[in-house]
Amino acid sequence: MTVTTPRGFRAAGVAAGLKTSGANDVALVVNDGPDAGVAGVFTANRVKAAPVLWTQQVVHGGVVRAVVLNSGGANACTGPAGFQDTHATAEHTAATLTASSPRLMLGAGEVAVCSTGLIGERLPMTALLSGVRNAVRGLSRDGGRAAADAIMTTDTRPKTTVAAGSGWTVGGMAKGAGMLAPAMATMLCVLTTDAVAGPEILDAALRAATRVTFDRIDSDGCMSTNDTVLLLSSGASGIEPTEAELTAAVTAACHDLAQQLIADAEGATKQIAIDVVGAATEEDAVEAGRSVARNNLVKTALFGNDPNWGRILAAVGTTAAAFEPDGVDVAVNGVWVCRGGAAAEDRSKVDLTGRDVTIRIDLHAGDAAATVWTNDLSHAYVHENSAYST
Repeated sequence: MTVTTPRGFRAAGVAAGLKTSGANDVALVVNDGPDAGVAGVFTANRVKAAPVLWTQQVVHGGVVRAVVLNSGGANACTGPAGFQDTHATAEHTAATLTASSPRLMLGAGEVAVCSTGLIGERLPMTALLSGVRNAVRGLSRDGGRAAADAIMTTDTRPKTTVAAGSGWTVGGMAKGAGMLAPAMATMLCVLTTDAVAGPEILDAALRAATRVTFDRIDSDGCMSTNDTVLLLSSGASGIEPTEAELTAAVTAACHDLAQQLIADAEGATKQIAIDVVGAATEEDAVEAGRSVARNNLVKTALFGNDPNWGRILAAVGTTAAAFEPDGVDVAVNGVWVCRGGAAAEDRSKVDLTGRDVTIRIDLHAGDAAATVWTNDLSHAYVHENSAYST
């Protein structure tokens, strides 16, 4: 159930001292081929971390043999020196891998770099490069779980997945528990497949998958500087699926990881699905759902087990989606508490004692629909993010 489940991949996770806790903080995923196709999607934040800028260039080249990831520091907002640190990390990884296995013969331009952690501070490069050396020595087909551990920050558990094709598979790992907002991606994620697929097919499959999974989760409306999702193909299965088959498997893997991210959101006590139906367009449905997902009054009400449908309706009203205010229906966990923009069934019938919550909003404006996933806003979230840097 990891990135090393597909054939042709090895991984490792080691402790390099970047985290004061002493936990694993450097991960390495290596594609042994025979192919080395890659696709990637990245944060739309205009403030992009050095590893994002580097990896965007690498992905544009269409070939990635290794991904090195670190937690314990984002290397964001660190200026030209931070970019040089990323370049040095890629060079060191390439040289160390080549020395350990000359048949790889890779250069820095075939190494993607991802970082996560506190923004605004440079990484301790001596420790990081030592960690890369140890990770190279520790590479194995069983190293996927350790790699997933190494990329965690405020996560309480690693996130891994596998989706099976016909004679080929997609594996994946992700991290993320806060700053989960779309446009793209929402965290760090490495997906692998042993299917035969070139960069163009990989890119189409990844973008189709992320559009309806990672791009639809919205924990706190905060967009990170480091968000990266990579899809690597080894071709080791020798099987070339259709684009539709590959897209379906990648989407299944992304959906599973996205749900794990929302389930582990910082301080969350509720996992909330916002189903918007009857929209004029899919874009309208997403906009309405996202407005509710980001509304602190809705999120705090659900934390308090209060099915406050007025707050939901008010959030929808801030959007440009097509609808008539006196024509909107709202249900919370199956109880239609609002019909035609006014009170309907008794809100006391809504059971919010469990973790899972479903909000259904019918705009009665068309046939389009979309689902956005979020979580509640709790005391623990405020504590986590007020104390994070210390």
